[in-house]
Amino acid sequence: MALDGITIAALVNELKNTLVNGRITKIAQPEKDELLLTIKQSINNGDGSTMRFQKRLTASVNPSLPLLYLNDENKQSPMSAPTFCMVLRKHLNNCRITEINQAGLERVIRIELEHLNEMGDLCRKFLIIELMGKHSNIIFCDENNKIIDSIKHISLLISSVREVLPGRDYFIPDTQNKYDPFTITEKEFTDIVLSKPVNIAKALYTSLTGFSPVLSNELIYISSLSGKNNTAELSDMEKLHLYRNFTIIMDKARNAEFEPCIIYKGDEPIEFSCIPLSMYSDDSQYSIQKCENTSQMLCSYYSAKEVVSRIRQKSYDLRKITNNALERARKKYDLQAKQLKDTGKRDKYKVYGELLTTYGYELKGGEKSFTCDNYYTNEKITIPLDENMSAVDNAKRFFEKYSKLKRTFEALNIQIEETKQEILHLESISNALDIARHEEDLATIRKELSEYGYMKRQTGQQGKGSKKTAKSKPLHYISSDGFDIYVGKNNYQNDELTFKVATGNDWWFHAKASAGSHVIVKTEGKELPDRTFEEAARLAAYYSKAKEQGKAEIDYIQKKHVKKPNGSKPGFVVYYTNYSMTIDTDISGIKEVLE
Repeated sequence: MALDGITIAALVNELKNTLVNGRITKIAQPEKDELLLTIKQSINNGDGSTMRFQKRLTASVNPSLPLLYLNDENKQSPMSAPTFCMVLRKHLNNCRITEINQAGLERVIRIELEHLNEMGDLCRKFLIIELMGKHSNIIFCDENNKIIDSIKHISLLISSVREVLPGRDYFIPDTQNKYDPFTITEKEFTDIVLSKPVNIAKALYTSLTGFSPVLSNELIYISSLSGKNNTAELSDMEKLHLYRNFTIIMDKARNAEFEPCIIYKGDEPIEFSCIPLSMYSDDSQYSIQKCENTSQMLCSYYSAKEVVSRIRQKSYDLRKITNNALERARKKYDLQAKQLKDTGKRDKYKVYGELLTTYGYELKGGEKSFTCDNYYTNEKITIPLDENMSAVDNAKRFFEKYSKLKRTFEALNIQIEETKQEILHLESISNALDIARHEEDLATIRKELSEYGYMKRQTGQQGKGSKKTAKSKPLHYISSDGFDIYVGKNNYQNDELTFKVATGNDWWFHAKASAGSHVIVKTEGKELPDRTFEEAARLAAYYSKAKEQGKAEIDYIQKKHVKKPNGSKPGFVVYYTNYSMTIDTDISGIKEVLE
């Protein structure tokens, strides 16, 4: 999700409360499109004491990830400062922040600064941060709105809309005739915005400055409408209802009533917002994490997103190997199944041979077929013959065909079972890749793929003097009733949990007929409440390939009844008597222990 006008408004409110009257003591440019300002602030507590603190404001105008947030972390600067950084240091050394504002609901933040020039006169400058996707920029202007410098120079060769060069006048680019959500009237909203010949959601975010598709869909949701419907389908009452809910959202932004939060789907953050998103809170597959402020929300969201992206990127080669092996195994299985079906006619050749042995004396030679009684069915049967062979040779030919097909049938049954086990094994590896969280998880999966010949073992891996990879740990949850629940993240962990961590009376859970994690509940000799059974089953459903179905059938049994066949692949077990339940995949209320 990109930053929208409401998020910028919340960020501006946070910066005002934190940075106004603070002094910029250090200016750095760690990356070519990133600025880092260190600001020291002193606040009078009212009792004669003064509280002093330091904050760092990070502004990134990377086209793929424009971002502005407060944090406490420092970054290493290059040995030689870029030109833009040097210009800022020249003008803004120890300057004071006097005001921070936003124009309407534009994604533009304007920081007003006071400083003394070389003559000792008080001067005013502006640092303008535009967070507009690929058009993002940081622009430094004087009090007459003349551009002194910018982190990105934009000439008319690059943009015909606006030049961003020293000496040019600064202005905010045209917002394509969009309305300011703070000043739009009811008549403009209902008669113009909601008269566009498009769906309601598109009409909103293409007509209102800083209004994102997420905000549009939330407004539509709380108005009990569908964003897919065309504006022409709206009645006058529905338009008025939509406008009333719109004013409620805008009043919250105007009064700085922000509630920063991150929406997760499982472990992955999918959205962030500074207003509550009811469209997610009413859906059990999503969870909402509230944040203290907008900066924390943005840092947490993009940090978590980066982890997920990094793991997916690092697991790309493993996924490709696994998916290719799965595709080959499934094609092999289909071919073997077709060959097995073809062996179904083997008994027919045996009957032909036996009947020819019994009635062949009636043949005189040269016949292309022979009709006789089938004493197995008491019906007539016609047997095709090779006219150049005797009855005995024809019978022998049919017996040979029968023997060959029988051998093929027996061999294929073994091969099909082996292929089926290979598919199950690869599906379990694919599931392990889906739930991998850390690089050590990927290292374990890589080891398994190497051991079973799907990829080459890395030369020098774990050799003398090499650094050992940290051991991957299973997931740990605590049930609502206080019982420890462990979830295996890969096949080796599944084996370890089931046969080393679990004891005889602990309970074991697994998604039925689906690749998934082994889930163990430690009972400590106690009876498990129904709620704990259900929570463990939800975890087994969630960490399985059945997750996308929303519900799954889960087998559960005491660990002492689970066995591992000799020579079987990791994660493979058998059990013969078990209980089952069908459960949803919502794990939002189950507490995870982060280790």
